[in-house]
Amino acid sequence: MLFTLEKIALRLYMAGLKTTTAILPFRWPTVFQGPGSSHQLLLYIQQQESGSLLLITDASLRQLGVLDAVVSQLDNLGLNYQVFDQITPDPTNEQIEAGYQALQAAGASALLAIGGGSVIDAAKLIGARAKNKKSVLNMTGLLRVWRGILPLYVIPTTAGTGSEATIAAIVSDPVQQRKLPLIDVRLLPKAAALDAKLMLGLPASITASTGMDALTHAIEAYLSRNATRQTDQQALMAAQCIFKYLPIAFAQGKDIEARQQMASAAHLAGKAFTVAGVGYIHAIAHNFGARYHVPHGLANAIVMPYVLTFSKPACLKRMATLARHCELAAATSSDQVAADALVERIRAMNQDFQIPDTLKTLRQEDIPAIAKAARAEARFTYAVPRYLSQQQAEQLIARLLPLPDDSSHAQPSHHDGC
Repeated sequence: MLFTLEKIALRLYMAGLKTTTAILPFRWPTVFQGPGSSHQLLLYIQQQESGSLLLITDASLRQLGVLDAVVSQLDNLGLNYQVFDQITPDPTNEQIEAGYQALQAAGASALLAIGGGSVIDAAKLIGARAKNKKSVLNMTGLLRVWRGILPLYVIPTTAGTGSEATIAAIVSDPVQQRKLPLIDVRLLPKAAALDAKLMLGLPASITASTGMDALTHAIEAYLSRNATRQTDQQALMAAQCIFKYLPIAFAQGKDIEARQQMASAAHLAGKAFTVAGVGYIHAIAHNFGARYHVPHGLANAIVMPYVLTFSKPACLKRMATLARHCELAAATSSDQVAADALVERIRAMNQDFQIPDTLKTLRQEDIPAIAKAARAEARFTYAVPRYLSQQQAEQLIARLLPLPDDSSHAQPSHHDGC
């Protein structure tokens, strides 16, 4: 009875949040798309900014030469910049403070982020730190970045997070093994370039995990009770594109059309979930990342089939519609058959991408705490189709325990920049 009353309260609260979201002043970034579009973005920055830039990235991208072409263009255009490349996956407050110090030392008045989701999140956080003059730890939660951020321009190097179109940024707390979100419309970048040329060298494993991250965004946004007609259109387009082009980008990394399609799909999925929200896939994956340092996209991919199976009774028709739209099931198939086809296609893609169906590092004794934290994250935050009780959450997560002596379930060693 208590759980039923709680569900009613949650539904009412989320309905109110949906109404509030509808009136928020989203100022979507100006977006340049297509191979070579990063140069268009730099020309735009040249017109918009008269001061110096702080270029935020991670050291591995710089060492791999991913930034070389952009840096050369910055030099040719005479734009003043300094590079801060100390961002790692799951950026901490210490990294944000270091970036803020670098910003002050450079006298920069705007930010250019080149990298995956962690880099873009870090840039948002550094911009918020500079503008609000206080630690980002004091701005976690909803709509607390009151003074906005410095002008931010972004060039994603992965097709996954959609961070260039989201109102969130995550700061990690390694001491308490948690991730803390800042959620505010003021965190949206000013402009972005979706340039497939910068993604051509992405390893297959990272292509897969980031692509599955984007697919998670599209699916959770579509199944959210806060979905709108517009987010439905964005999510359906994104999912259809990802199911078609992610296997191509994975197998043929130099296929520039597949890369560009994936970049566009990740962006659409980012816009969809920014308005509609995500769900338990993300809530559980966030805790896997905080506790075991599992890359976010990889965690989403592993968790997704289990959460969809649990959610199916409450969103069977929408799962079926999604499957038919993406041509995973025949138009004449029943809702049950179509919804099952969606889950099975995701499992098959994971297998093709060598993504395991269990989590090697998951420990039985951690499950109650993970379940509690995931439920707390979703509560009054995500308009999920079906709520998990503590017992249901623990049972679901337990299905991800590694099989005894099964080396086939080792986790790939990479990060996805999320």
